[in-house]
Amino acid sequence: MKRGEIVQGKVIKVSFPNKGIVETADGDRLRVKGVLPGQTVSVRVKKSSKEKAQGMVLSVDEPSVIEMDSPACRHYGKCGGCTYQSLPYDEQLGIKEGMIHDLMAPIIGDETWDLVYEGIKSSPNQFEYRNKMEFSFGDEVKEGPLTLGMHKKGSFYDVVTVDGCRIIDADMRQVLSITLEYFAKADLPYYHKYTHQGYLRHLLVRKAEKTGQILIDLVTSTQISSLYEIALLEGWKEALLKCTDWKGSIAGILHTKNDREADVVCDEGTDILYGSDFFKEELLGLSFTITPFSFFQTNSLGAEVLYNAAREFISSGADGAEVYDLYSGTGTIAQVIAPAAKHVTGVEIIPEAVEAARENAKLNGLNNCDFIAGDVLKVLDDISEKPDYIILDPPRDGIHPKALDKIIDYGVECLVYISCKPTSLARDLEVFLTRGYEVKRLACVDMFPGTYHVETVVGLQRVDT
Repeated sequence: MKRGEIVQGKVIKVSFPNKGIVETADGDRLRVKGVLPGQTVSVRVKKSSKEKAQGMVLSVDEPSVIEMDSPACRHYGKCGGCTYQSLPYDEQLGIKEGMIHDLMAPIIGDETWDLVYEGIKSSPNQFEYRNKMEFSFGDEVKEGPLTLGMHKKGSFYDVVTVDGCRIIDADMRQVLSITLEYFAKADLPYYHKYTHQGYLRHLLVRKAEKTGQILIDLVTSTQISSLYEIALLEGWKEALLKCTDWKGSIAGILHTKNDREADVVCDEGTDILYGSDFFKEELLGLSFTITPFSFFQTNSLGAEVLYNAAREFISSGADGAEVYDLYSGTGTIAQVIAPAAKHVTGVEIIPEAVEAARENAKLNGLNNCDFIAGDVLKVLDDISEKPDYIILDPPRDGIHPKALDKIIDYGVECLVYISCKPTSLARDLEVFLTRGYEVKRLACVDMFPGTYHVETVVGLQRVDT
């Protein structure tokens, strides 16, 4: 195959993250993104060598036999947010299990895999499960009408309005529709990623599954006169409050300023237009206060499944023990474990998350939890108490190699590792296994139906003590 050549082939396998192997009639193979097992696709060759060939999908010529006649979401294929909305849920789970097996079995051994793997736990809700969404303002075609939603599949600039999105509920869709209608009439420019000019940037919506409270945050640049902005935001707030067709209730309406050039939601100052700048959610009988930018699992009911699995893996190991909860976020796992532990120390690099964790612990009447703000790599040197048990829930990139060494040097008998990115987990597991640990239990939890993402929980035990 030559670079630029267009070939047709069948997807014979998919692997994490969202990569498939396409085999042509001549037996050539390419790696491509965004395909499903069994599809026949046309691909443009981007890179071709003896070691590796890569391509970009141009079209799906024949669907896979495992696909449904109609996708579950009407935006599927245009929106770049979900990849599995054309698949029945059991097929989605099967693909995710296969991805995890292909990554983990070579590391822990096929025989060990058969002994320790405990299956995949499904999300309680396949649809309308997300409690947080970040929408972008833009247009779907150059100089077209204002849109608000997700980036178009394969595009950095184009944005598709996703007012029929299936992974958020009716209230969140309504917030999107009201906001888009209001600002389309106001005829304000969105923030262009290329020129860095414009006002409208993002819409952040969070909604609690248990309490039904909704937090709405408009993110804009400061490229507008302050007097006009005051009236503009007042009108947007009133448009939201005038609506009476809410299943839940609005806890707060906020405005966040962000003048950074990067296309990310950043807080450079937030004003409360209505209500408060937080809302309440409940998990496993505990109450949590959540702010616009604090980390919290995006699938509340799925989080209960995940934390129940983690608590089961810990079992009696944490009873009366000194526990480290590293990368603790807003302290959800720490507080789930706290009633059985002697003491839990949470470490988290984001100060706002740490403050929220402290407040949540007070709210839940837990006095045996301490939360420290700082990088795990540095904080571990300053903690005097040594752990009996360690829980790890690192960010997507996994554990820093130096921090991993410090964690292993504690020599604790048992650890539980929770991962949202299996490739990072596989890399870190190799280190644990070469340093005296073995995998005792492993399970998957599907927190993200409709997508290729999956959480993995691993129980590790030291064997060279």
